[in-house]
Amino acid sequence: MKTKPTLIGLVASLLVLGSAPVLAQSNAVLDELREEIRKLRAEVNELKKQKAAEAKPADASGWGERIEQLEIKSKDAVVLGDIGGSFRLPGSETSLRFYGYAETHAIHDFREVGSSDFFTDLMYTPVRGSAQKGKTKFTAATSRFGFESSTPTDLGAFNAKVEADFYSYGSSTRNRLRLRHAYGEYAGFLVGQTWSTFMDLDNLPETVDFNGPIGAPFSRRAMIRYTYNNPQFAKLTFALEDPEDQFGGGSANERMPQFVARFDKSFDWGAINVRALAHEKRSAGETKRGFGFGVGGSFKLGDSDLLMGQFARVDGDIDQMYGSNGYDIDADTGAITFDKNKGIVLGWAHTYSGQLRGTVAFGHNRAERATALADNKRLSQLFVNLIYSPIKNIELGAELIVGDRKTFLGEKGQMRRVDLMGRYSF
Repeated sequence: MKTKPTLIGLVASLLVLGSAPVLAQSNAVLDELREEIRKLRAEVNELKKQKAAEAKPADASGWGERIEQLEIKSKDAVVLGDIGGSFRLPGSETSLRFYGYAETHAIHDFREVGSSDFFTDLMYTPVRGSAQKGKTKFTAATSRFGFESSTPTDLGAFNAKVEADFYSYGSSTRNRLRLRHAYGEYAGFLVGQTWSTFMDLDNLPETVDFNGPIGAPFSRRAMIRYTYNNPQFAKLTFALEDPEDQFGGGSANERMPQFVARFDKSFDWGAINVRALAHEKRSAGETKRGFGFGVGGSFKLGDSDLLMGQFARVDGDIDQMYGSNGYDIDADTGAITFDKNKGIVLGWAHTYSGQLRGTVAFGHNRAERATALADNKRLSQLFVNLIYSPIKNIELGAELIVGDRKTFLGEKGQMRRVDLMGRYSF
């Protein structure tokens, strides 16, 4: 009976001893599996961290707030406008440009001194020997400022301009603010005050003297103007202008505005224009109509030289002919007498370099009829100048002016003047 237990124990011992290597091998496999699982868990955790970082909002690092601030600032930022030197008004499509200059003149007369005006007044230059000789004067009254705007529309840009300076003729109004231009332009129409349509500003030579050469139409007026501009054909302009000239009198009570028609044509070699004027003067006893005619042009002599000239004939309007005797009203009868006046202006402009330019200009005015015996019969003026720009926005000018005057009485007057100018533009 003892044999069976012993046998059973022996078999059990053999089984245990035989399974030991197998168990040892199984434990090694389990350890490897555990290590693989640990590594996989580590990789999964890393992927979770990366995904969590990608899911963070953009402004978690401050970018969102910075972008919003930039967008707010951009709404108030200065943006270049559609016209040169302008900026865009915030929140609109309107371009605005401010401009102007500070200018000073030092003027010396060598001959008899005329009226109290600072600049050339050949019409009133005293006859020889009737006044003291020599005078020096300074002024900054021609300094000016202005602004212009442009707003795009379906029919083109709407433009506006306002400009003023501090120059008025004579001593009693010295250094007073004076309106030069104030108008709006849209779809070919101009409404407001600016240069008269009869004035040939394109062919008026540049002078250091503020008034410029005698013998040219020179007038600013309030008006309604329409311009048809076809670059392939020409430019046609028609205007109704304020009839009152600077002396009032027979131009203060008209029933009809001044009417001006104009033709302009540009070419590769230069340009030409033809102008016509109709106006009236009115006294208590008479209404009289006058007319004017003008032609002007320019011719290019290469890139550095330009010739220009203009001729005009005007009846009885001193503003539309600089140097004219204008008109006279008989105090007893109210009869109106017109001076029939002719004027010519010639000029040669030469550019020496990007910093230096110069002009020679000649103006002549001749009256056909005197409204009074002391009126001017002939006026002639010569300008020779140089304008130098040492740095941007700075101009220095020097000009010699020679003028001669002769009246219907045979009296003569002379102007001999030097004008020095300094200007800072902005």
